[in-house]
Amino acid sequence: MDDHVRPHRANIVNKCLQSEDITRMDWLAYSLDLNPIERVWDMLGRRIAARQPPPTYLPELRRAFLDEWCNIPQDEIDNLILSMPRRCKVCIASSGRHTPY
Repeated sequence: MDDHVRPHRANIVNKCLQSEDITRMDWLAYSLDLNPIERVWDMLGRRIAARQPPPTYLPELRRAFLDEWCNIPQDEIDNLILSMPRRCKVCIASSGRHTPY
């Protein structure tokens, strides 16, 4: 699976996928919101933004990301995984256009 971003389509990536016998999933251009890692990045970003005081320099930001990454509840990740069949159905029903997810 990729979201048509140029680095995901680079020759070196294609060769690596072929060498590992990995087949790409077809991915609709408007369905980027289906990608589960985007939801995890959103969770992480919201957690960082809610910090008081917010990180003000790079090492502090790095530490905050690591702390928040470790503190994302596993049940949130599990729920995200379990929601994928429903998300896919909604995406198909909307012909790959925007979904409420």
